[in-house]
Amino acid sequence: MAPTESQVLDALRPIVDPDFGRSIVDLGFVKNLRIDGGRVAFDIELTTPACPIKAEFEREARERVASLPGVDAVEVRMTAQTRGRAAPSGPEAPVLPGVRNLVAVASGKGGVGKSTTSVNLALALAGTGARVGLMDCDVYGPSLPLLLGVQGRPRTEQRRILPLEAQGLRVMSMGFFLTDSSPVIWRGPMVHGLIRQFLTDVAWGELDYLVLDLPPGTGDAALTLTQQAPLSGAVIVTTANDLSLVDARKALSMFEKVNVPVLGIVENMAWFTPPDLPDRRYYLFGRGGGRRVAEELGIPFLGEVPIDPRVVEEGDRGRPIVLAAPDSEAARAFSGIAGKIARQLAVLSEKQPPLADANITWVS
Repeated sequence: MAPTESQVLDALRPIVDPDFGRSIVDLGFVKNLRIDGGRVAFDIELTTPACPIKAEFEREARERVASLPGVDAVEVRMTAQTRGRAAPSGPEAPVLPGVRNLVAVASGKGGVGKSTTSVNLALALAGTGARVGLMDCDVYGPSLPLLLGVQGRPRTEQRRILPLEAQGLRVMSMGFFLTDSSPVIWRGPMVHGLIRQFLTDVAWGELDYLVLDLPPGTGDAALTLTQQAPLSGAVIVTTANDLSLVDARKALSMFEKVNVPVLGIVENMAWFTPPDLPDRRYYLFGRGGGRRVAEELGIPFLGEVPIDPRVVEEGDRGRPIVLAAPDSEAARAFSGIAGKIARQLAVLSEKQPPLADANITWVS
């Protein structure tokens, strides 16, 4: 005898999403349940394609349903709807209407690897199947063209600037508009105007995530973004030494004052392991500073990224470590951090009104 729909759902009910702490059945993740005699098929629709345990969900769901009497075959299809803020359109639409999540990557000071972190996090998110954009907000020292190996002047279409495509990302940077090595000498209002133009005049299209690589500090560009863009959350990048941590606290304070959720702290360049001593770790900037500050301030600690010479070498060639050496410890760290960020954004979105979602599908 074929199983009933209620029997299948009861078999799946013990599977709990760890981010929400509830059953995938109660959360409404089980979709399109079909029963044809002894054949059962259904979708499991996750809140982000970056879910690290989607393979476990699929395996457990398949095993639980296959154990029901009368079941001969089980087909499980894993899909995702990227959650985010509502995306209205029309003449009264807000800034970036087609972008579901805006994530600011910031640091209190320069030299901590913020741009490298931004690029690799964006690529890690894109690697899960999400549609991702990357906006270089550092007017005075744009670095994304070099890190992504992309050059050229963006075209315009119907009075909109078209972002360049690089490594599967939609990218916009002041660097695309500079023709020589002359410094950018602009006052605050000009910086404000350019950032505003990147937010309103660039045809970003439909994106699941737009990563904003902020300049270091809490100056004009950072303040403009917090005032003009509907930020979903911010990530603070630091190293473990006290000076960087002091400045990281300042960046955190800025986001708190403008009511932007701080998704967590990333400790970059956490340690170095010599190639000939794979069991050794040398903590060149101190040990555990990022985790300690996160605990003191009551915000998540997203993870540590080790020093790897290839991060610099491949970055200078336009091949970030996530692409150049995906199995390296640094690349795995960036991918893990990106997954945590995506899941936090999904949980935050549950506290917001109904959303315009984007379907991303895997077929298993």
